[in-house]
Parts: sequence; structure tokens; C-alpha cells
Amino acid sequence: MVTATSHVTHAASRPAPPSLVFPPDFLWGTATAAYQIEGAAATDGRTPSIWDTYSRTPGKVRNGDTGDIATDHYHRWPEDVQIMSDLGVGAYRFSVSWPRVQPTGRGPAVQKGLDFYRRLTDGLLEKNIQPVATLYHWDLPQELEDAGGWPERATAERFAEYAGIVAEALGDRVKTWTTLNEPWCSAFLGYGSGVHAPGRTDPVDALRAAHHLNLGHGLAVQAMRAVLPSDAQMSVTLNIHQVRSLTDSAEDVDAARRIDGVANRVFTGPMLHGAYPADVLADTAHLTDWSFVRDGDTEDIRQRLDFLGVNYYTPTLVSAATGDGAHHSDGHGVSEHSPWPGAGQVAFHRPPGSTTAMGWAVDASGLYDLLRDLKREFPALPLVITENGAAFDDYVDPAGAVHDPDRIAYLHAHLAAVHRAIADGVDVRGYFLWSLLDNFEWGYGYSKRFGAVYVDYPTGRRTPKSSARWYAEVARTGALPATDRAH
Repeated sequence: MVTATSHVTHAASRPAPPSLVFPPDFLWGTATAAYQIEGAAATDGRTPSIWDTYSRTPGKVRNGDTGDIATDHYHRWPEDVQIMSDLGVGAYRFSVSWPRVQPTGRGPAVQKGLDFYRRLTDGLLEKNIQPVATLYHWDLPQELEDAGGWPERATAERFAEYAGIVAEALGDRVKTWTTLNEPWCSAFLGYGSGVHAPGRTDPVDALRAAHHLNLGHGLAVQAMRAVLPSDAQMSVTLNIHQVRSLTDSAEDVDAARRIDGVANRVFTGPMLHGAYPADVLADTAHLTDWSFVRDGDTEDIRQRLDFLGVNYYTPTLVSAATGDGAHHSDGHGVSEHSPWPGAGQVAFHRPPGSTTAMGWAVDASGLYDLLRDLKREFPALPLVITENGAAFDDYVDPAGAVHDPDRIAYLHAHLAAVHRAIADGVDVRGYFLWSLLDNFEWGYGYSKRFGAVYVDYPTGRRTPKSSARWYAEVARTGALPATDRAH
């Protein structure tokens, strides 16, 4: 008979399971976005973006929250850089605020705006943190939206000019660049469902915006390569949806195809294959003839990339619609208008299992499957996880600490999925935790916390959570412990 005491002793004597060791040159980073953290909304020449306007529109953002102050990173960036240094991360992915650099979206830059990013990148380099700059994380200058926004071709042309300005100013400091972050959100949530800025709800405008975001990406890469050193790394970040059909029925499989088309292939087609997929054009033919795509556009869009940025949070589970085809459960906010043009007869389902504070299913197998599928379709293209993380209902305990074991478990599972993908031959070069700080979470305002660092918004006080210390140890050792337990 084995007593409880002898059982515990026996278990404790077993050797610990081996940790998962990542390649020695694997890049460990963290990420943020300008409007979500900077604040200083009217400082040093910055003018309103579409998110300033949208967040001031009654009923659009929870609690009427805005990014006017956010986490005040504009003034507190030295403290934030020191936090990153203390955590030992090797890279920081930030976005440049277009209206801070080029307030009207055209013409010369405001040097005070560029100076902020010069100071930030200098501070990062002094701490041996690699700056990774994203040019567009959704903050279109309001003046360009007033002229038509992304549905207009001129916006893509203005974006290329802006890209050239920033590249010329920071190209001696920044070696890794991303043109767009999640253009799907910009096009289909901004102009389709209206749950993101600018809040428009026209499916044709959404498709036009998708094309002009694609074109802006391609023109920006050309403009940047013309002024950057030859060793500069160019990328785009896509929130590739890992789409799964509810069943293997022909109807459900076709529903998944439709969503994959308007979620993913409407961007990867022209960017990486040089053409829009025929089935996407057919699915949306009742809405538009795509005459806004001009001769030569897809050649301009398809530019050489050094890696593809991949953002992943949760898989997407769909079926053929059996009712009214509503899209309220697609995880992207509630609207009477769909962000899925050409997919009106598709229903969305919540995958089984636990969920985050966003209501998103926790399923790391989706990340593994996504990386495997990208390897199969684009075998020569390196990948970087540019965002992955989770929101939970974090709080400061009476001792002044923030413990977030659910986030540690989430990160552990997803990093294990990345490790498995690498072991199976997928060329994944790095991982950026979303997010460094709690921040303005778009339509949810300040009600959702994704940060590894807790922010007390009234005072701005930063408190690293348990997950920050856990991630710091993973980054320091380059190894994922066998369990998700915090140290």
C-alpha cells in the first residue's frame, strides 16, 4: 500500500520534464500601438485621427473613453523603456502616429513629432532593445478621412509619401519595418461593420478600402526601399484568421472558404501571389465589379518581404447559416452590419473551452495550425508572431501585486505551439507579446486589460504582473518551462 506521504516523496524525486528550448537567435519582444498608449493627443502639432473623432462620438466607445491621455507614454516613455530593459526583452514593436508626424496626411513632416520617435528609438538602442516600427496601426489623419479615407486611391498615395518621410527620418536607427497592422480591421471593421473608426457601414467601401490598403502597402514598401539601407527588413502584419468549419459538410466547408477569402486571401492574394483570388471576386460580384483595381496595381502590391507578421488570438469557427445569417458572434463587436461582404449566409460559433475577458476561446492549436498552413502556402517566407496575448480581469491585490495565472497559462500554451511549429520545420523568427501595457482597447475603452504591465489609469502607475516576470525569464533563458507555473 502506498501512503500519501510516500506518493508525494516519490513524485518530488522524479526528474523535471525538459523545457522547450527555442533557437538561440529567436527574437523575444513586446508590442504596443500609438493611439492606445501615447496620449498627448493635441501636443507638439498632432491633429485628430479617425480614432480621436470616433472615440468622441457618443455611444461608439465603452464609457465614452478616449485616447487623449491613454497611458501617457508620450511623456513617460523613458520609464516604459526601462521596464522593457528590466524585463530583458530584445525588441519593441511600436507604431508611429501618422497625425503626429504629418498632421494633415500630406506635406512636410512636423519635426517635433519625428523627434519623439527619434528619442524613443535612441532610448531603446541604448538599452540594447531592437526598435521595430509599424507605420500604420489604424490612426488615419482625420483630414484624409474627410477626403474619403481608405476607399479612395489618393489615401494609398499619401500613405506612401508618409512612409518615405518616416523611413528617411528613422532609417539610421530602425532596421525592421512593418507597413500596416491588420488591414482587415481597418477595412472591414472600419468601413463594413462600423465597430472601428471611422465607423462607416458600406460593404463596397470596405472592399475598396481593402484594395487601397493593399496598394498603400505596396507603394510604401517601394518608397521605403528607395531611402532605407539595403539591410532594412520589410514586412506587413496580418491577423490571419485560422478558419475552421463546424462540420465536414459541403455547406460548412464552403462557409469556411468564403470567410477565409474575405478575411485572409483578399490580402495574401495580391501581396504574396500578385492577384486577387478568383473566388473572392466571384463571391463579391453582386456588390462590385472591382473596377477600382487598375492595371498594374497588383504588381505594385506584390513587393518582396523579408518576413510576414502574424497576429493570432483565437480560431474562427463557422458554418452555413441556418437562420438570419447574423454575424453577432464573430468576436469582433456587435453591429447590425456585417464585416464579411460576400458571406451573408455564414454563421459564427464560439469554439469550445475556456475564454478570455474578450469572450475569445483559448485554443493554442489554432496558432500551430495557422503557422503550419502558412508554411505550406509560402514555404520560403519567414514568419514572426507580431501579436499574441490575452485580456483578463486583472486587479492589484492588497499587497500591491498583480497575479495573472490565466495569462501565464495562455502564453505558455501558445509559445509551446510556436515551439512545436519550429520543430516541424516552420521558420518562425520571433514572438512579440501583446501588450507591454494595459491600454485603450479600441471600442472597449479601458475596460479590457491585455498588458503584461498593469496601469493604474488615474495615476499612470505601472506594476509588472506575474506574467511579465514569467515572460522575462522565458526571454532571458530562451526556453519555455515544462509547466506554466510562475516563478
